[in-house]
Amino acid sequence: MTIVLFSDVHANLPAFEAMLADLESRKPDAVYCMGDLIGYNIWPNEIIAEVRKRGIATLAGNHDLKTKGYAYELVSPENRLYLDMLPARIKLEYQLNNDHLNIVLAHGSTRKIDEYVLVDTDEAYVLEMMDEAKAEVLCVGHSHKPYHRVIETPAGHKHVINIGSVGKPKDNNPLACYVLITLNETATINDKDSIQVDFIRVAYDIEKAAKAVEESPLPNELAAMLRNGY
Repeated sequence: MTIVLFSDVHANLPAFEAMLADLESRKPDAVYCMGDLIGYNIWPNEIIAEVRKRGIATLAGNHDLKTKGYAYELVSPENRLYLDMLPARIKLEYQLNNDHLNIVLAHGSTRKIDEYVLVDTDEAYVLEMMDEAKAEVLCVGHSHKPYHRVIETPAGHKHVINIGSVGKPKDNNPLACYVLITLNETATINDKDSIQVDFIRVAYDIEKAAKAVEESPLPNELAAMLRNGY
């Protein structure tokens, strides 16, 4: 079973199109979006249209709920209604090898849409939050900084995965980022290697995206962020 997760497209159509072309070549079994389709660039409606056309299950991100400011006022009324109706979390419940494996998807955290779950967030806090959500694997976005953290517990290995960002990376790598999770036939929390996490980086026309910012009312520093990946 292969699962693609992507997040934080932020209206960057060149990055989104390149990411879609790459994931199609991998033929995943399922695709989920972790939110923040809009903000920071000029193509929110094109992004939303493609997500809806493909029927990609999508979470609400914190930017998806904003309405004030140029980047958010570009969103059509129909697409605004779509964004307002997006769910806060998605849970994938697997019954494998006489065991359960719950993968929980949230934009910021399971507690708050704009909470950062970073690679160094207190372990006890993360585990408490995962226990509340009944999650063996917690997948988040929001920080734009990808990582895979494995926490060993008496009950088995817990996985925390930050998906990174398609349209506005902040890890000093400007390439679009998304995640491919592979569950093998023996997937279990007792074997951390039975859950494989690959971070896929995709080249795209960064200059096209940056110039679109510079030619719009958006702040020019957003273009520099795209070029430098921060």
